Amino acid sequence: MKKLTVKKNVECMACLECVRACSEAFYKEFHPDYFAIQIVAKGTGAKPNVCIQCGKCMNACEHDAITQNPKTGVYMINKKNCVGCGKCVEACPMHVMVHKPEMPVSKCIACGICVKACPMEVLEIVEK
Repeated sequence: MKKLTVKKNVECMACLECVRACSEAFYKEFHPDYFAIQIVAKGTGAKPNVCIQCGKCMNACEHDAITQNPKTGVYMINKKNCVGCGKCVEACPMHVMVHKPEMPVSKCIACGICVKACPMEVLEIVEK
């Protein structure tokens, strides 16, 4: 299974470069609501929240719009089947699904754009 993970013992400086890279790659703009990674306060620092590929979004979807790629293990959204109801967004324990008005919902596909953008090398793509 291919997953985006947060490295242990590496500090996030909340520069938002990972957020910017994700937002610009998938939405063609840097917008505070349109990215599939969240930076949250943790103690005196910050920590990225990322999709853990748990499948709760797929289980919440009543339209068969979310399936797991059998090769990579990544949960993907079929934009043709997505009606934008937001039930998957509500089910996401990490709060990293994106619901842009008048568009299908989107989520992390473990593409690695954020990994390349992070100057602190906090993020990584792993095969589990």
